[in-house]
This record gives sequence, C-alpha cells and structure tokens, in this order.
Amino acid sequence: MKADLEWLGLTWDEGPDVGGPNGPYRQSERADIYKSYVDKLVAAGHAYPCFCSDAELDAMKAEAEAKKLPPIYRGKWSSASKEEVEAEMAKGTPYCYRFRVPPNKEIGINDIVRGQVSWNTDNLGDFVVLRSNGLPVYNFCVAIDDALMGITHVLRAEEHLPNTLRQLLVYEALGFTPPVFGHMSLILAPDKSKLSKRHGATSVGDFKTQGYLAPAMVNFLSLLGWNDGTEKEIYTVDELTEAFALDRITKSAAVFDKVKLSWMNGQHLRALPEEELVSRISEALVAAGVLSDASSAFAAAVSKLVKGSVDMLGDAAAQVPPLLGYPLSETVQSEGFKPIQDDNFLEVAAAVLAAHDSGDLAAAVAGGHDTFKKWINGVGKAQKRKGKRLFMPMRVALTVGGGWCGGWWTGRTRLTLL
Repeated sequence: MKADLEWLGLTWDEGPDVGGPNGPYRQSERADIYKSYVDKLVAAGHAYPCFCSDAELDAMKAEAEAKKLPPIYRGKWSSASKEEVEAEMAKGTPYCYRFRVPPNKEIGINDIVRGQVSWNTDNLGDFVVLRSNGLPVYNFCVAIDDALMGITHVLRAEEHLPNTLRQLLVYEALGFTPPVFGHMSLILAPDKSKLSKRHGATSVGDFKTQGYLAPAMVNFLSLLGWNDGTEKEIYTVDELTEAFALDRITKSAAVFDKVKLSWMNGQHLRALPEEELVSRISEALVAAGVLSDASSAFAAAVSKLVKGSVDMLGDAAAQVPPLLGYPLSETVQSEGFKPIQDDNFLEVAAAVLAAHDSGDLAAAVAGGHDTFKKWINGVGKAQKRKGKRLFMPMRVALTVGGGWCGGWWTGRTRLTLL
C-alpha cells in the first residue's frame, strides 16, 4: 500500500518511514501500549478476562441459533468472582479479554456522509479486545491508535459502519473524544455488482503495470463518490487539493468505469509537455519491440504521429504498423495502379532509386518540407510530369512496404525502396 501511495504522489506527513511525535507507527510495535489500555479498562470494570474454550463458544453460538437469538457472548466470565478468575489463571488456562458492553444503550454518530446513525448495545454483546496470544483485535487497536495519534476524521467504506459501535464504546470507556466519521458507499463494477477480482485489476499497482499515469488515477479515483458541483472532469492533483470538500462526498454508490479511466488517462497523457510525451511513447514502442532506439529522430517522428490518438502508452504499438506498412503488392496488382504503370512508372521509380543511391533523397528529407518539395518538382520537371502524373507514381515509389523496407518486382528488375 505504501508503494502504491508513493506512486500516486500521496505522501504522508507523519507515519512509517517518516517519523513523528506519535510513534511507533506499526501496530506490531505497539503491543505494550495496547496492553496498558486493556489494563485500564479492566481496572475500571469495562473489561474482564474470559476463559471460555472454543468448544464452549461454539456451543453458545449453536444455542443462540436454535433459539433465534443474536449470536452474542453469554458466558459466565462477565460476572465471575475474583477467586474464580485467579483460580483459572493459576491453572494456566488460556484467556482473552472482553469489553463489557453496557446493556440497552443507544449509541449514535452524525456521519458526514450518511447523517444520523445509531445502534442499540443489546445487539452487540461483550466483544474481544485482546486475544489469548496477546494480539489486539482491529476494533480495539484502531480506536487506541486514532485517539493517541490525534486523528480527527475517519473516512472509510460503508462496510466498516458496524465496527463503529465497538470503537465508540472503547472511546467512551477510556475518556477519549471520538473522531468525525464518514462512511462512503462501495465502488461498483459496470454491472452494478460489488467490484471484485473477476472484474480485473485488484490493486493500484496493477494499474501502474498496465501503463496508467498516476495523476490520471488520482483524478479518476477522486471522482468516484465526490464532485465539486461543476461539470469539470479533468483535474490536476493541485486542483483536487484546492477543490476537495467533505460535504461534496455523495451517498450513492459509484461505478468503476475502466473505459472512462482510459479516456481520462489519455487527457492527462496529452497534457504532458510534448518532449516528455514523445519520450514516453518512444520508450513504450521500444518496450513493445516496434522500435529499437527510443532516442532516434525516427522514434520521435513516429511518436508525434500517434500521440493524438492514444489513451494508453501501450496503444501506440498497434498504431505504428499501419503508418509504416503499405500493401504494396496489392496496390501494384490492382486495377487502379494499371494507368500509373502504363504511364512509364519505371521512369519515376528509377529516379527515386538514383536519388537514394546518390544521397539526394536523404538530403531532401533532411532539409524539411520545402527542400523535399523542391526535389520532387525537380524530378517532375526533368520528366515533364506534374499533378497526378507526378505525385501518384512518386507516392507508390516512395512508400515503404512490409514495415521497414519493401520491394516491387517487374520482369527481371527488383526495385528496392528505401
């Protein structure tokens, strides 16, 4: 996750690898902190050790199901005497710690996305805060971490809404001020089902591998469940930072539309400085095996031709062959070519080959549009050709066949072009 956030350019001011006044920042390094707060809960009567075995817990669950009761803890250890507890500890019986949930109490929050949400504690039952192996459970340790680290807002998926009750009880029992909560709707697949592995990429890193730009991903993800109240869709990260407001988070579920993501990626791609865009496309063409040298003038020329029509860097490779290839064999065998052939096509082809061998053709190309035009007009003047009689045979003679080089056989003469 850290690597994904770093790629997206979403850095953190405090935390792992950065440091800060509220460390350590890895839960595996905070075991003593969690245990100290369990001890405080026990001392205040808000928690107690539970010695129930897995078999006993399974029997309680089965009984609750049979009686159609909520599957909550109903064991004896919530009311066990000090002597009973000490006896089990003396025997070395494994135990966890459970939070003592107050009966029939309404607990609520004003969720910034969903509004007022409340729960009754009778539907919860005493829950585990510290396992028998000494590891804290999620709902306990995140409440401790958020309180000690000064977290003011918790924004997360709606799936975490049921966890909020447990966390609020921990905050209250320890005298902590709870943060502001916001539970956002799930992101759906195009078929409106829950987004899952079967719909493709399952992590941000997968999209990086597929060639998406980090700013495009931030732009796209930001608009899943949020908007600034305008029709604007393309944002830089700085613009999003400036425009983002919690009260614009929407309650309705967003759909992950990969077609739109690709389109958005294309917008960000074409917004890059031309030199950077051409360089990236050239490198992608080399990676795809289409070109051999990303720094060549030819690579730059090809990249400039395709830059306006690619949404993904990987799209460029498929667009190059049609530009460089030409169905020369089919052309010269077609009915449309017959008038060109009958008009002494070999005369024009021979002039092109002679210019290639002498270096005049390369010089004309290197000289730019005006120089190249002057050379073509020179051939036309020498052969008394102009208009279609000049340009049509010249186009065929200069066209590269087969991708990088091509040839046209006539009689016993092979014309190798470029």
